Amino acid sequence: MVNSLVLLLLPLIGTLLTAQTQDQQGFISLDCGLPANEQSPYKSTLGGMWFSSDEKFIQSGKSARVRNIPAGYTKQYETLRYFPDGIRNCYNLNVDKGRKYLIRAFFTYGNYDGRDTKPVFDLYLGPNLWATIDLETLVNGTREDILHNPTSNSLHICLVKTGETTPMISALELRPMRNDSYSTGSLKLLNSNYLSKSTSQIRYASDIYDRIWTPYFKREWTQISTDLKVSNSNSYTPPGDVLKTAATPTNASAPLTIEWPYENPQDRYYLYAHFAEIQD
Repeated sequence: MVNSLVLLLLPLIGTLLTAQTQDQQGFISLDCGLPANEQSPYKSTLGGMWFSSDEKFIQSGKSARVRNIPAGYTKQYETLRYFPDGIRNCYNLNVDKGRKYLIRAFFTYGNYDGRDTKPVFDLYLGPNLWATIDLETLVNGTREDILHNPTSNSLHICLVKTGETTPMISALELRPMRNDSYSTGSLKLLNSNYLSKSTSQIRYASDIYDRIWTPYFKREWTQISTDLKVSNSNSYTPPGDVLKTAATPTNASAPLTIEWPYENPQDRYYLYAHFAEIQD
């Protein structure tokens, strides 16, 4: 069974914060299918992160250019790698044994083959099923996130053919985390939210670990915020930008209820909540 991890940010309390050094040491950012004759690495408009071709990390598959890229998508979605041959095709990545990693895989079909046949296939982390990728109803693609502690210095991420369609991948990212954070083993991420009326995601460089924080808000809530820097001095290091906003029920006697969808009621969920005092 794959455990599901829910990261929900509930910023309600706060203090001042000192600035942190921001770099990409240990980051692996692969633009899947980027041809070897194109510039690599290159600096993305996505937070200034550096992306490289995946050519050196996999021996199979073919490159293709996406025909229909959703509005607002960055350069790494312009190409993809697809796997018309074989059942199981794997990336081989060098990692630090025992180091906790946030691993992300992105999938945007974009009718690259002109067939308008969106693929369904399985994604594996080593020998273990990570997720089933079903792009049939996901016009803008999807992504999968997992927190994992490799047991060796080599990590295999595999795409496995399960039917008539062809597996493909747009981008692959690994981010080293602190080992004393999320200390519950390998966990599949469900949501990482911050409570705000904003429509913008927050990630690197605001978050030094490049977690992707998505705004979450309800009509029956009132937003509160601060312009001060807010403390994030713990092993999880939530970014100050997501701690600057919070929600409180408009009706002071009502509860503040947060909900999330689940696929399997037998899964075990872990909730990580962060609090910050942002009002006197």
